[in-house]
Amino acid sequence: MVFIMSDLFSNSRPEKEEIYPDLFVLANFVKTETLLDEIKIITKASPFRKMMTPNGHKTGVACTNCGDYGWTSDRQGYQYSKEDPLSSKPWLAIPKQFSALAYDAAFFAGFKNFYPDACLINRYLIGTKLGSHQDKNEMDFSQPIVSVSIGLPAIFQIFGNQRSNKILEYKLEDGDVMVWGKSARLVYHGVKALDANRLAPKMSERINLTFRKSH
Repeated sequence: MVFIMSDLFSNSRPEKEEIYPDLFVLANFVKTETLLDEIKIITKASPFRKMMTPNGHKTGVACTNCGDYGWTSDRQGYQYSKEDPLSSKPWLAIPKQFSALAYDAAFFAGFKNFYPDACLINRYLIGTKLGSHQDKNEMDFSQPIVSVSIGLPAIFQIFGNQRSNKILEYKLEDGDVMVWGKSARLVYHGVKALDANRLAPKMSERINLTFRKSH
């Protein structure tokens, strides 16, 4: 039986909740409308795109990046690149507002001195999902990951140290920030297919900012 923890806190969620060892949700941590102008600037310079995976399929989620490094994928594998492969130009710098958000969220969750050099920006349309995976292309696993949810709610899945484990699911809302590291740094995780929100029919997507220290 899948256990969706957010159902227990649908009316009154704690501001910081450890939903899995060393994995925290900071409920309604940021007002996301303050981030949208910066995202528009970034995506104008480096548009969303579906990347080719090593097995020859395109990713279901469209993505782009900002920072000193950007996460990319092609037939040769997954890697961090200093340049946008579409334009051969450097990615735009991480906006100061983004860096401050990532630092503050990490600090609030108990991870000090987090200075990300990469911000992956994913766009989920209705029906899009992200399969189970580990974030393991970074050089230093002592650094946490900070993930910001914008737009439609999404069900985040935690598999633990093996994909075959019992799945823990948590509903992430607009403005929630998730932080994980230490023993949770290499957990398998994913996102279920995005559903439409009948209470907000004009909302059609979810944007996710994922901050990492790649080098």
